Amino acid sequence: MSRTNTDTAQDKKGFWATALPVNWDALKEIGSEPIPNHLKKWWWCLGGTPLILFSIQLVTGLLLLFYYVPSADGAYQSVNHITHVVPFGWFIRSLHKWSANLMIVAVFLHTLRVFFTGAYRMPRQLTWMAGVFLLGGTLMFGFTGYSLVYEQMSFWGATVATNITEAVPVIGPTMAYLMRGGESVGANTLTRFFVLHTAILPVAVMGLIGVHILLIRLHGVTELYFDGEVIPEEKKYFKFWPDHISTETIVGLTVIYLLVILALVFPAHLGEPANPNQTPMHIKPEWYFYFSFRMLKLTALKVNVIITGALLAGLTFWPMIEDFLYTRLRIPRNFSIIVGIVGFIIFLGFTLWESFA
Repeated sequence: MSRTNTDTAQDKKGFWATALPVNWDALKEIGSEPIPNHLKKWWWCLGGTPLILFSIQLVTGLLLLFYYVPSADGAYQSVNHITHVVPFGWFIRSLHKWSANLMIVAVFLHTLRVFFTGAYRMPRQLTWMAGVFLLGGTLMFGFTGYSLVYEQMSFWGATVATNITEAVPVIGPTMAYLMRGGESVGANTLTRFFVLHTAILPVAVMGLIGVHILLIRLHGVTELYFDGEVIPEEKKYFKFWPDHISTETIVGLTVIYLLVILALVFPAHLGEPANPNQTPMHIKPEWYFYFSFRMLKLTALKVNVIITGALLAGLTFWPMIEDFLYTRLRIPRNFSIIVGIVGFIIFLGFTLWESFA
């Protein structure tokens, strides 16, 4: 049987070019995209670090799912089994815990960097908002994951959180009821938090990451140069591949190394099982909620909810607020730096205050 012209053409293209009809030239062009020179420094690569940590969380979370039992009777016992019986279970759980903490730190630091460098301004307002939602999703990951352990502190932490939610005007009681699955924290609450943590939040966060990356691709990376700094044109940019990927890889390997050290030196502990009938002497949330917890101690519940809502709205819509202050009230844009410094000092002060209380 004679070979057709199509067969001959496929042979010339090669197996992979035929099996995967992808425009390799277009991919090569994307990989050669020029990146602003400041991204060569590791502290400008914090945007990729949360993605690395999120990937580690997905892998370790899937491994933990093989043993975790999402029920009021089995949750604590299954975590105890993972920690003390399953081979290397304590290590996987510790990696999962520390990657969650480091992801919160990385997203927070990345948000600070974007804020203080003004990288949220036009036309990147939506990129900033997607980033703020990612920060919120990361905090929700931490909260629901902590609650799934179903130990005494996590149980009462969830109780305090749902009580705060209940104080939200108009929709608070309905939201709290949906979170709890009833009038108080219990088995239904655990089921809801499990679904949030393992299904809804991962899909939502992956979607936000996709939107965030798409917007960055559309608008490009903000170019940051100091006033008066003279940089030759040939040194203003470098290639995404392999230069920037190499930097991100080094940062990623360093983060993984740090994770392993933290997991070995400070493994995840396990407290007493949840007891709805015994309130602990000192209820403490995870460290990233110390600011809110300290504010709760200083103000009435409804006042705390209003302040928290105003802060969240202000952070989310700050690009628009700054633009209004500048165009309508003629307040210089550098005013944002003052707001950021004051806000960070208050946040850090309240967090440290609560941590030593």
